[in-house]
Amino acid sequence: VRLVESGGGSVQSGGSLRLSCEASEFTFTNSAAGWVRAVPGKGLEWIAGVYADGTIYYSDDVRGRFTITKDSAQNTLYLQMNFLKPEDTAIYHCTAGYWGLGTMVTVTG
Repeated sequence: VRLVESGGGSVQSGGSLRLSCEASEFTFTNSAAGWVRAVPGKGLEWIAGVYADGTIYYSDDVRGRFTITKDSAQNTLYLQMNFLKPEDTAIYHCTAGYWGLGTMVTVTG
């Protein structure tokens, strides 16, 4: 099983990024999945998840700014991030019982 995140980068405060997580030898259909971010010195923070029944949850820090979606046809998990803040700077990991290596997001300004 392999989860590969992409879409990270450097953006100014207030900007947007869309992260993708492509899965191989695993299907997001009927599986719970989510996004976790890692901040050096602060550990891991769960930020968004979608359950098998489609129920979606967000952490208080990102609710209203981030949107998690699943594309079953593409077998890809997305995280649309809007109104980014410097404190969103982190390595973002996709997880579904397995973990991807992550993609770095840096928010400046």
